[in-house]
Amino acid sequence: MIGASISGVTFVSVPGMVRGMDMTYMQTVLGFFFGYMAVAHILLPLYYKLNLTSIYGYLGTRIGMRAYRTGSFFFLLSRMLGTAAKLYLVCLILHTYVFQEMHVPFWLIAVGSVALVWIYTHKSGIKTIVWTDTLQTLPDCRSDFYHLFTIQRLDLNFSGIVQTIQNSEHSRIFVFDDWVSRQNFFKQFFSGIFIVIVMTGLDQDMMQKNLSCRNLQEAQKNMYCYGFSFIPLNFLFLCLGILLIALAGQMHLELPAMNDDILPCLQPKVIWDNPYWYFLQSVLSQQLSATRIPP
Repeated sequence: MIGASISGVTFVSVPGMVRGMDMTYMQTVLGFFFGYMAVAHILLPLYYKLNLTSIYGYLGTRIGMRAYRTGSFFFLLSRMLGTAAKLYLVCLILHTYVFQEMHVPFWLIAVGSVALVWIYTHKSGIKTIVWTDTLQTLPDCRSDFYHLFTIQRLDLNFSGIVQTIQNSEHSRIFVFDDWVSRQNFFKQFFSGIFIVIVMTGLDQDMMQKNLSCRNLQEAQKNMYCYGFSFIPLNFLFLCLGILLIALAGQMHLELPAMNDDILPCLQPKVIWDNPYWYFLQSVLSQQLSATRIPP
């Protein structure tokens, strides 16, 4: 579930949110948790009672075939548009920061990405998707921790990282005093609940993994674990955003105008200045020197 919901958009956009709206996104994330509980105790029992393979089969049973086809059509339309946006952002980052110097055209990166998606989804159906999302979750979480603890130019230990985050002007989480603000707690919290109900509980892509569980209890347990783990994971993404802003300030770097460009812009500073990378670089240099053919 985490692997399916965390995409390149999440990894790039959530840390960038900090500059514009501080850490108030956590209010929405808290709403997500209660939304997952609503899905687990209201929608999942209904789906399992009817023994559905597709959640839109409920529309066909309750209303009729036209409703079933309409729901399925809008799911396919929204999934194609959403996936296209995510894929475009990832391909754009790969082209700009990885393959541009190799003179690899953007269209080739896009075609290759689509081909990989097509191959693994047709390999063995839902089993392949579940295992792929599981494996995707591990490097996503590891990358988040890696970025948090390898910003070497800040020269901070764990307590220093915590203090930097607490003292930041962007560390605000809750907004109760401004009812007009979009970041008001109640607006964000209840929005998070309904976002989960609509985008998870009524979305075949997210619910198919729960419908493939052996029974209702296991599906509910899956939803509990997902809702709970989503809170600290997004919190770490936001903490990473604060540290990236602090890094840019210390290095006197001008941040990009777009929030989504902050992480890709500063990521080379995070990775290449890491002492482990220097160690690996020296080992590779020695190996190349040992195998180089003299002129």
